[in-house]
Amino acid sequence: MLFNSIEFAFFLPIVFALYWFVTKRSLKLQNAFLLVASYFFYGWWDWRFLFLIAFSSLIDYVVGLQLARSTNRKKQKWWLSLSILVNIGFLGFFKYFNFFAESFSEAFTLLGEPIEATRLQIILPVGISFYTFQTLSYSIDIYRKKLEPTKDIISFFAFVSFFPQLVAGPIERASNLLPQFLKKREFKYAEGVAGCKQILWGLFKKMVIADNCAQFANVIFEDPGAHSGSTLLLGVVLFSFQIYGDFSGYSDIAIGVARLFGFKLMKNFSFPYFSRNIGEFWRRWHISLSTWFRDYLYIPIGGSRGNKWQQVRNIFIVFLVSGFWHGANWTFLCWGGLHALFFVPLVLMKKNRTYLDTVKTRWLFPSLREGFLIVFTYALTTLAWVFFRAESVGDAFLYFDGMLSSSMFSIPEIFQQTKVKLALIFIAVFMFMEWLGRDQEFAIEQTTQNWSMPLRYGFYYALAMIIFLFKGSQQEFIYFQF
Repeated sequence: MLFNSIEFAFFLPIVFALYWFVTKRSLKLQNAFLLVASYFFYGWWDWRFLFLIAFSSLIDYVVGLQLARSTNRKKQKWWLSLSILVNIGFLGFFKYFNFFAESFSEAFTLLGEPIEATRLQIILPVGISFYTFQTLSYSIDIYRKKLEPTKDIISFFAFVSFFPQLVAGPIERASNLLPQFLKKREFKYAEGVAGCKQILWGLFKKMVIADNCAQFANVIFEDPGAHSGSTLLLGVVLFSFQIYGDFSGYSDIAIGVARLFGFKLMKNFSFPYFSRNIGEFWRRWHISLSTWFRDYLYIPIGGSRGNKWQQVRNIFIVFLVSGFWHGANWTFLCWGGLHALFFVPLVLMKKNRTYLDTVKTRWLFPSLREGFLIVFTYALTTLAWVFFRAESVGDAFLYFDGMLSSSMFSIPEIFQQTKVKLALIFIAVFMFMEWLGRDQEFAIEQTTQNWSMPLRYGFYYALAMIIFLFKGSQQEFIYFQF
């Protein structure tokens, strides 16, 4: 079920009403209802994969209890290994089987021993990369003695399948979200209003920014040879706003919906295109994933400890794994490797922990130096998006070849289309609002607080009308494929 669908527009108010007016008196009943609603939400896409998420939840629920009961470290390692094997096994089979089969076939062909790859017709379960990491971190944290397991199986299953963030995050830690299922929740009007505002802003990001950009980015990337260099450059710029509006829009809607039910999810995006270097970008982009890899991969393999070679090795491991997490394609590995190359100089010069603040929060404009750094960092991340969006590594290089031609300095031919100009106007307005609200949880959280009531509500109604009138053709959320 899509957040921007008619089905969800009916689903949400019905679930909200039943949750607060029918099941409010019993915490267990509320959690059981959320579990049923979440499974219905997930099963709307394909009910067969409900068995997969239920089995994965059951494994980690049992593993958590066994880890706490056992005092023998060998037994604890065995239970943790079981959790890792099941979770990574499911993820590897559904997401990477065909990739590895085809890669082995191509490798043997290059060696002069052609073999036919066995390719299976595998459907990738939506959200498997997200809920797998969520349950895996639960087991790891118990093993590390950082978390006590829950004996409440309904609450645990509801935590894993919580419908706002089930299929595309944020990837919640059990230490943050699970305790919220174990204590009584009260509806707070202020949180409800904030949630609705965040949902509205998320829908604007998705339906107006991302979906309008997608119409042109898709056409340009499908046939880069048919377009001038300037159009290709515009195409990757449009994709950069498509993926940002799409994924951060999903996160805003998820966080806003969770607030309506009395839950607080972690912030997943913090205005990443205002970053002043790549280190800051990765502290602001897909925060739940980057912190997951930091805590469960980067630090365990050594982090920034050791000599320079070990530090560089660790950086490449994390970024390559992060790229591979996004999809079974060499393009994602190239995308991850490119970000590692961008990141390494910062670590070697010990500047990866600079810019921990938000740029010029009390000023309307950044300084000239910071403005240059923001534009330069955006340019680096945007160029890397070519690999992320391309169908193959060869297509990515063809795209670069066409983009860096002399025609890059011509006027993009698609400027003749009014919808392109309209999309760019919306991007400009969107980034202006993001800049004004860059020190907030989301762009319009407090920006309108000092406005008069008619102006404030006029802005909200205008935003809703823009979503209704200028939405692009409905697109699935990009991160559903991961």
